[in-house]
Parts: sequence; structure tokens; C-alpha cells
Amino acid sequence: MKFKFFVFGLIFTYSSLFAIQLDIKDSDGKNLDLVMVTIKAEKPQVPPRDDHGYPPERLEFMITPEVTMFTNPNGKVNISFPYAPKVNIRLRKIGYKDVNLRSYSNQSSVSFRMEKQTDLNLLVGQYPSNSWVAALNFGEDKDLRKTYLEQCGFCHQQGSFFMRRAFSEDDWEEIINRMMGYGARPHGKAKKKLPSLLSNAYVDLLKHPERVSPGRPWGKELYGAVIREWPMGDSFSQMHDLLYHKKTGLVYVGDNIQDRLWEIDPNTGKTVVYKVPKQPDDELGGLLPGRLRSFQKHETYVGLHSLAESPIDGNIFITPSLQKRITEFDPKTKQFKDHMFQNGLYPHTIRIDDEDRVWFTLALSNQVGMFDRKDLSFHYFDLPARTKKESFSLWISGFIVKLMNWGFPMHLLPVDERVSGMPLPYGIDVAPDGTVWFTRLHADTIGKINPKDFSFQVIETPFQGPRRLRVDRDNHVWISVFPEGSIAKYTPEDGKFKLYPLPTAVDGVETPYSLNVDRKRNLVWVTGTSSDNLMVMDIKTEIWKVYPMSRKVTFTRDIEFSPDGKAYSSNGAFPSWQIEDGQPTLMEVTQAK
Repeated sequence: MKFKFFVFGLIFTYSSLFAIQLDIKDSDGKNLDLVMVTIKAEKPQVPPRDDHGYPPERLEFMITPEVTMFTNPNGKVNISFPYAPKVNIRLRKIGYKDVNLRSYSNQSSVSFRMEKQTDLNLLVGQYPSNSWVAALNFGEDKDLRKTYLEQCGFCHQQGSFFMRRAFSEDDWEEIINRMMGYGARPHGKAKKKLPSLLSNAYVDLLKHPERVSPGRPWGKELYGAVIREWPMGDSFSQMHDLLYHKKTGLVYVGDNIQDRLWEIDPNTGKTVVYKVPKQPDDELGGLLPGRLRSFQKHETYVGLHSLAESPIDGNIFITPSLQKRITEFDPKTKQFKDHMFQNGLYPHTIRIDDEDRVWFTLALSNQVGMFDRKDLSFHYFDLPARTKKESFSLWISGFIVKLMNWGFPMHLLPVDERVSGMPLPYGIDVAPDGTVWFTRLHADTIGKINPKDFSFQVIETPFQGPRRLRVDRDNHVWISVFPEGSIAKYTPEDGKFKLYPLPTAVDGVETPYSLNVDRKRNLVWVTGTSSDNLMVMDIKTEIWKVYPMSRKVTFTRDIEFSPDGKAYSSNGAFPSWQIEDGQPTLMEVTQAK
């Protein structure tokens, strides 16, 4: 025990020695608080990239983290950076010009001044994506904006730098058709209206930038908060879901487009990449080989999607969304094992209950699946179709997949206003009492499965687009309401929903892809995928805190926690080249005490 305290003391002293002290003022010499200060190594450790541009699998290498903190009311901040002797510094504050500084010692004490941004066009360019979408004129059709957010914002941000351009109506039609090839399903009326509407609306905003409102101001919760990031993959990666492994303290991040599992130790930066093995008959693109045919670079055979840890032996179970199987990874032996099934399409989100049963949604076949590890058997729950038309569409779903693979233009298939034929089972979680809860994104329903008798119930939601859900320690269900800028709580004891508007929403515009509940601390964390934020609400007090990420176009897809309350997420924008500097990262947020 004394030795452990001695080692901790050495680490603390070492970190304290290598600290950068900054004093930041405006051009008039007044202290500037809440300046985002991001520190990067001038020469970060770079692994070899001789496996299609990625590190060779199973090779240990180090990733140098980036550190972001915010100045206090006196314009000062002290940032520990023991990772490299020389650093680059970026200063950012909405309303001021970015300052980029190179080659400072990690033991510096320096002062800087920031100039106000007086060019209105450049100023509104600093605003997050949802500020721009909120300013778009959708006319009298209020539901059209929700359709646009739900169907056009599920892979990347709308309103980002890449969208704020004078695209023609034909350009937008081409963009929408291409996105439908990736899986977007805007209904027929929306598909007809959006090209002209978006072309005119963006041209109008570019002429009248004063119509774009800023996002939520940064708050005092940022004093003392620390955000660390580890660059992972490249501009052709898609860092989708992640897992904080409770037994080892390692973080696993799945690259959905490159079929690689990244394993990183957040304490040391030591990283190993594992390629998820493919079966001999697997095609490039998996069961949907035509979907990524036009994408410049990918190795998508399985489509690594979601991850969950067994509470019994710590093995990790993965949904390979483009195959009919569940993949098991042993973090001790570092070996993979596939569990094949024949029924169901597109295994999506995955969770494991206390009985070591693996539950997962099957997004394209309207099912929930369960893999029982005791006898290696699969069980399926066929969810009800909304109409006879939907029953028929689900029945021929395999044929529709073949049409996609044959190159049939998916934008020619009719789509109604709530995407009949594709209810899309999506998020799933296991409550403390054992109940399995799930969402259906396009069917506007949640559901529950009784694990004792396998009976299930579907419940309509009073809102559109329930995406992912988690259950708190009181067995209350928390749901991300993707196109409505809110999260919802469902209380099973009285069957009631309660909506919580998100603090980052601008005129109701925000797209929370997912959320997670820190049951120990009774907090619900939410991804602000349109605003470059992670946010957290205290369930008891209903008070929000918001943590801005250092890169614009940060599209977060899931959240995990360490035992001491650190929150982790990854930047899973697709395509990742839209991220500022084209670099996906693993992110860690440590709240101030």
C-alpha cells in the first residue's frame, strides 16, 4: 500500500512539474474567462501505418493525448501536460478569432491576447451546426424539419461547414439520392420539397447571416473540467460505438467502416488495433455490398457496430451489422469467435443481462434477438408490424436487400411519412430489475420484454424518433428523442412520459443520437451531435451541465463511464473527413470537483 501511494505521488509530482500556465486577455487588456485552451504535442507519437494506412494489427504503440481546459474568471488556466516537451496551443472562444501558437515548452508561463471577431460572416461561421439548421426557413410545414433532421442527420451533421454552401436544387437532389443509397429514408413529399427548400434557404442565410443565432454560451461548469482526446483512425474511419471495460479499465472503440477494434489504455495511451476477422464467404460490403460502393476507401466486411461486456467473464460481444452473426472477443487471449444465426437482418445495438444472455436489436427485420451463452442458442422476438403493407415489406426485406446490391436506385422506392416497412428496432438496454427495453426509431414506439416468460409489449411514444435508450437505477427509462431536441423519461409504474428539452437546442434543434445513465451518480449523459457537445443532467435536481468538444463537427454516438465518473465518447461522423482537421478521436471528460 505504501508503494502504491509513493508511485501515485511520483506521478502527481511529475504532472505538476510539466504544466503550462496561461494568462489570456482581450485586446483591451481585460481578463477573458471561458477560453477553450487545447494543448497538443508538437511532435506526437505516430504509429506505423503500413496496413492500408492503419497501424498493423496487434502491434503495441502509444497515442499522445490532447488536453483541453478553460480559463477561469481571471483569464488564467494551468494545464498539466507531461506527454511531450514541446507543445502547440490553440485558443478558441466564440466571438473571438482563434489563436494558434507553435512550439512552447510544457513548463511555460505565457500570456496572450485575443481579438474580437467583427466580420459577421466569420462570426456566424463559429456557431454550431444546429444554429444554422434552426435558421433555415422550412415554411409552414413544421414536421418537414423533423423529417430532415431524422433522415438526413443520422450519419453526420446538417448545418455544418460542408452544408453551408450555395448548392443548387440539382446538387441537393443528387446529395439526397446518394444518402438514400446509404440508408436514409425521407418520405416522398420531403424528398420532393427538400432540394428546392434547402438550396433557397442556405442561399438566403449566406446573404443574411444575422438570422443565425449563437448556440448556448459556455458555462461555469467548465472551470476546472478536463477534456482529453486520443486521435484514432483517419478521415475514412467511422469510430462508432465504444465500451469502457470494467474488468481491465481499457476502452474499446469500433471502426465501423474499417472493421477494426481499437483498444486503448487511457492511463498510459498504450494502444493495440485488432482487425475483426471475416469469414471466407464474406464479401466487401457484407450483406449490403452496394451500400459503400462509391465510398473512397473501406474494408467493411462485417460492419463493427455496438459492443457490450459480459458481467461473468468480461468477454466483449459485438454486433457485426452487415452479417448474420454475433462476434465474441476475449480481452485476455485477444481472440475472436463468431456465433452464426440464420434469422434476422442487421444486428444493431447490443447489451448483456446478469444471466449472461446477450440481447440485441435486428434493425432491418423488425426483431429483437437473444443469444443464450449457456447453451449457445439464439431466440428471436418478432415485433408487430404497423400495417399489412408493412408486414409484406418486412416479408420481402431480403429481396429489397438484393435490389440494393444489384444497384437498384433506392430513391425510386416509395417511402411514406413514417417509413412503413422499416420500423427500425434500434436502441436496447437491460434494467436493474431484468426487464429488457428497446426502441423502434421509425415506428415511434418503445417496448419491453419480460425475461422470465419472454412476453413483450410495445408502447407508443408521444414524440417522433426514439433512438437509443438506457435505464436508471430506479428502473426508469431514458430515451433520446432524436429529431425533437429532447430526451424523455418513461416511468413504467404509471406509464407516463416526461420530456426534457436539451440545453444546447437552438429553437428546438438538436439531435441527441444516444444517452447513457451513470447509475452510481444518478446522472444522465447525452450526446449533442448537432452542437459539438456532451451534456449531463442531474436526475434529482434536473440541472444541466454542458461540455463543448474541441473539434467542430463532433458527432458522438455513445457514452460510457469509468468507475470514478469519467465520461467517454467517440467522434463517429460519417464521413470523418467532415470533422475539423479530419481526425476522429476518443474523448474523455472529467468534471470539476
